[in-house]
Amino acid sequence: MPSFDADPSVVVTGPRGQKTHRRALEQSDRLVRRFYAVRPGVWSLVGNGLSNQTFVEGPGGVIAIDTGECVEEMASALRELRLHTASPVVAVICTHFHYVGGTRAVFDESGGPVPVYGHGRIAHNLARVTSEIGPVYTSGIVHQFGLRLPAEGPDGLVNVGLGLSFRNAGHAPFTPGHAPVTEPWTGGERLTIAGLRVEVTHAPSDADDSVTLWFPDLGVCVQNLIWPTLFNIFAIRGEEYRDPQGLVKGMDHIIGLGAEHLVGTHGPPISGAAEVRRRAIRSRDAIQFLWDQTVRGLNRGLTADQLAYSVALPPSCADDYLTSETYGVAEHHVRQIAAGMRGWFDGDPGKLFPLEPTERAGRLVAGFGGEAVVRGQVEAARASVDLRWALELATWLASRADATADDRQLLADVLREVGYRSPAANIRNWCLTRARDLDGSTDLSRLREHRVRAPALAATSPRESLHQLRVLLDPQRAAGIDHHIAFALTDAPTAGLHVRNGVSVATDGDGADSKATLTHADLLCVLAGQETLGGLIAQQRASVAGDAAAACAALGVFDLKGAPS
Repeated sequence: MPSFDADPSVVVTGPRGQKTHRRALEQSDRLVRRFYAVRPGVWSLVGNGLSNQTFVEGPGGVIAIDTGECVEEMASALRELRLHTASPVVAVICTHFHYVGGTRAVFDESGGPVPVYGHGRIAHNLARVTSEIGPVYTSGIVHQFGLRLPAEGPDGLVNVGLGLSFRNAGHAPFTPGHAPVTEPWTGGERLTIAGLRVEVTHAPSDADDSVTLWFPDLGVCVQNLIWPTLFNIFAIRGEEYRDPQGLVKGMDHIIGLGAEHLVGTHGPPISGAAEVRRRAIRSRDAIQFLWDQTVRGLNRGLTADQLAYSVALPPSCADDYLTSETYGVAEHHVRQIAAGMRGWFDGDPGKLFPLEPTERAGRLVAGFGGEAVVRGQVEAARASVDLRWALELATWLASRADATADDRQLLADVLREVGYRSPAANIRNWCLTRARDLDGSTDLSRLREHRVRAPALAATSPRESLHQLRVLLDPQRAAGIDHHIAFALTDAPTAGLHVRNGVSVATDGDGADSKATLTHADLLCVLAGQETLGGLIAQQRASVAGDAAAACAALGVFDLKGAPS
């Protein structure tokens, strides 16, 4: 399947006026809200949010597997469950860290906490994506899942590949309801939960804390590897490398179980042992194919660019939605495998020491004969539906130092054409979101700012809060500064920050050059850019023993709203 299609007949109009590839609409039909009765005592709710909520009933009650994005989402799933059983929910299982936001809805219904099972790395992964890498992670989520796309019109959201939307609009205001894991595992456990035997296998997928659950007495496997689309080796939002060899190992385990019912984190369940085996093997073999052929090409001396065009899934993969490119695309997966195997340099000499991008774009436009010539070539490429070339040329124009609004609009127009013609939700959503950013239809400037929030910092220790500042340091402002500050907090443990050699290092405060005394809440206000240390001193809310000016200067090197420049 091509990443985007030159045939104009593939572009159709959705029910809300969306311009989209017809395969994207077909994917929406698979993801429509439905409460599946997998077998007696096992249900899976598809279409309630980005992920499924699955319920397994045993002699001791119901196990809830994955709780979605928010309290409202899980509460909606529980209401569906109550149409089928009155048994209490006695345990929650998290297959991985992505869908753990509605757990407190279970507690609300149960009248108190129940055990929460999950991998021991869930807490770490949640912290990782909301702290240092929070801005870029959020920006990636917004682009991939089309969070700022309109509901209607040509740019309107169609689906997000694995679900109808990242969040179901009917679940506003999306109340956070995560509850920490109380029963951590690493994989390999054999447990009895709600009177049912449960076998847990660590199975890294789109998260390194993902597990496969096997209920041998029911013939039911619940997993996060076989999706209602080709598994996403590369996430366009940006993620850690997903090793296909590990994915294949996890899929082989699923195939070996001989499950009668296969329930996924996403998409409809599959029943019938022969059908489960046949389709799981196809899903598994598509991943092996991409890895094998990428490595084969690398060994023949091909670059990542060459591999992206030479490695394509067999046409038969388009016959089953489990191996179709309705989420990500194979050519991106191939590039990711090559980078995961060898790093960013693929042997192309032109990539060894490239020009700075803005300068390169200017030289390319000048070398082609100037802006008017390049613009003409963009239009010619669009007319012949040579969108790869049009996209590259338009990017040159928009990347120049003196790029105009017309240049940005032209690139936005090309991105829209690519998005409308791609069956892959990730590509459509990313292209349309970037197009709207370029032409001003949607203001995404906020996504390019790293704002530290005091409430989020309050959930960590003072030293951990100070540790997060290191990715906000401006090396030019920090030049020549070597100062160690201790924060003697009146209501929390002492912590320190040493700004030196163009970095900031969180400490316990021992041996500091100066000592600031203030409350923990006021320190958080400083770190969130709501106050400055100098301002707190002037208000007599803080005092500094030692060189107060040097302490204020050291705290002024961070990109914090309200911090001194």
